[in-house]
Amino acid sequence: MTEEQIDLVRTSFEKIGRLSEEAAVLFYARLFELDPKLRRLFKPDMGEQRLKLMQMLEAAVNGLGHLDELLPAVREMGARHAGYGVEDHHYETVGSALLYTFECALGAEYTAEMKEAWTAVYALLAITMKDASRP
Repeated sequence: MTEEQIDLVRTSFEKIGRLSEEAAVLFYARLFELDPKLRRLFKPDMGEQRLKLMQMLEAAVNGLGHLDELLPAVREMGARHAGYGVEDHHYETVGSALLYTFECALGAEYTAEMKEAWTAVYALLAITMKDASRP
C-alpha cells in the first residue's frame, strides 16, 4: 500500500464512520445475500456484531501506518475466526460485501482509486487472517 492509498482509506472511512450503523446493516445484508449460509455463523441479534465490525474497521484504518502493531491483532482475529467456522473462501465474499458497502455509502465519491486502496487494505487483512487460521 502506498501513502496515497492509506490517505484515501482514512478519508473515506471518516465519511463512512458517520454512517456506521447504516453501513454495517448494509454490509451484513449484502454478505448474507451473497452467501446465505454465512448467516449460521452469527448470533440472531446482529447489533453487537455490527458494532464490532465498525470497531474492527476503525482499528485497521488507524493502524495502517503501524503495521507492526496492527498485524499481530489481525492474526489473533484470524485464529478466532477459524474457530467460529470461517473458511478461506469466505474472505472473498466478505471482501465483495465490504467494497459494495463502501460504494453504496460513498456514492459518487467512491472512485476507482478508492476502490483500489480498499482492495489493497482488505487483501492485507484477509491474507493475514487466513494465514493465522492454519495450524
